[in-house]
Amino acid sequence: MGKLWEKNYSLDSLMEAFTVGEDPLLDMRLVNADCVASMAHAQMLASIGILSPADRDMLLKELGAIIESGDKSAFVIERSDEDVHTAIENKLVGAIGDAGKRIHTGRSRNDQVLVAIRLWSRGFLFAFQHASLQLSNRLLAFAEKHAGDPMPGRTHMQIAMPSSVGLWAAAFAEELLDVAELSRTAFRLIDCCPLGSAASYGVPLPLNREMVADLLGFSRVQNNVLYANNSRGKLESIALEAVEQACLTLSKLAQDLILFSLPEFGYFTLPKELCTGSSIMPQKRNPDGLELVRAKSASVSAAVAQIKSIIRGLPTGYNRDFQETKAPYFNGCETGLACVRIMDLTVEKLVVNTERLHAAFTPDIFATDRALDLVAKGVPFRDAYRQVGASLDTVSAADPREAIARKTSTGTTGNLRLDVPRAHAAELAAWLQSEKSSKNAAILKLTGRDVQFFKDPLA
Repeated sequence: MGKLWEKNYSLDSLMEAFTVGEDPLLDMRLVNADCVASMAHAQMLASIGILSPADRDMLLKELGAIIESGDKSAFVIERSDEDVHTAIENKLVGAIGDAGKRIHTGRSRNDQVLVAIRLWSRGFLFAFQHASLQLSNRLLAFAEKHAGDPMPGRTHMQIAMPSSVGLWAAAFAEELLDVAELSRTAFRLIDCCPLGSAASYGVPLPLNREMVADLLGFSRVQNNVLYANNSRGKLESIALEAVEQACLTLSKLAQDLILFSLPEFGYFTLPKELCTGSSIMPQKRNPDGLELVRAKSASVSAAVAQIKSIIRGLPTGYNRDFQETKAPYFNGCETGLACVRIMDLTVEKLVVNTERLHAAFTPDIFATDRALDLVAKGVPFRDAYRQVGASLDTVSAADPREAIARKTSTGTTGNLRLDVPRAHAAELAAWLQSEKSSKNAAILKLTGRDVQFFKDPLA
C-alpha cells in the first residue's frame, strides 16, 4: 500500500508536502462521493467479468463501512495518502486484499476526482437551490405583508418617486429566482458522468459507461473522454458563477439594509440578536453580518476568477494545476450558501418602521406625479415637466399610500403581481424535488443507504 503511482522510488519530502497541499483536508468532503462512485464502478467491472461476484460483494461491503466511518468522522486521510482516492484504495487493500487492488481497473484518479466533485456539486446545488428558494419566498411574503407601506424610491441615492416596501422586497425575490435559473442550468451541465474516461483517452476494456451513469443517477454519460478531463474546472466555474450572481444580489440587499437601518434613515431595524457590539463603545450595535455578506460576495467572485485563471492557459489533457481549483470551488460554494442563509435569517427578523418611512416623504417626491397629472389634463409631457420643475416650491405633499396605490400597471406598487414570481418559485421547487427524488432513489438502490454528498458546514 502507498501512493497509487508509487513505483521504485520515494518522493522528496519537500516535494511531497508541496504537491499534496491541502488535499487531505479538502478531500474529506469527497469521502462519500468517492465510495459511492467506486460502488458503481465495482458493479460495472463485475458485469464485464473483471471482478468476481465475491470480490464485488466484498468491495461493496467495505465501501459501505468507509461511508459509515466517514459519517462518524472516523475516516482519516493521511499526508502519505495524498488524497481521498488513495486513502480509500489503501483502506480496501488493507481490509480485503487483492479485491481492493482490482477496483482501480479501467479508471484514473482523473475520472475519480471528476465524478466525486460532480456528486458533491449535485448535493451542493440541491442545498443552494433550496436555500435560495426559501429566501425568495421569504422576500415575497415580506413584500405581501408590507405591500401598502410606502417607501421613498431613490435614484443616485436622492429622493426620486413614491415607492413601497413591497416593491423593494419583491424586486430582490424576482432577481433571486432568475439567478436560480442559472444554478438549474449549472446543475444540468454537471449532471453527467465522466467515469470511464480514465486519463482522458479511455481504456481498451469493454467498460459500460452507461451502466455506471445509471447506477449513480446521472442523466447522461459525458460523451467525449477528452472533454471529460478538459471540463474539470470549467463546469465548477459555471456552478460557482451562479452562486456569484446570487451573492451579487445579496450584497445589494445587504447594502440597502445597512443604509436604511442607519438612525439617520430608520426605515428598518435590525434585531439586536443579529448585531455585534463594540469593544470600546457601549452603545454600538453593528450590522456585522450584513457587512460580511457584502465582503464575502467579493470573496466568491474572487474564487470564480481564481478557477478560471488556473484553467485558462492549460494544454489539453490532465495537468496538476487542476488540483488548485478545489479550494476556491469548495470555499466559494460554502461561502455563498452561508450568505443566503444569513440573509434569510435577516429578512425573517427585520422590523419595518412605518412612521419613519412616512416621514421621509418630502413634497418634492411627488413632483413627477404632479407633472403626469398635468399630462392627464392634456398638457404635453415636456411642458408639464418644465412647468413643475420651475415651481418645485409649490409642489405639495400627498398621501403616500394613495400615491403608491395609483400605480396599477403590471409590477408597480399598486399591482405587484406577486402571483408571477410565486408561480416561478413553485415551478423551480417542483423541479428541485423531482431531481432530488430521482437521484436519491438511484443512490439508495446502489448503496442500500441514504448517502449525503454535501454536508452544510452551518447545519
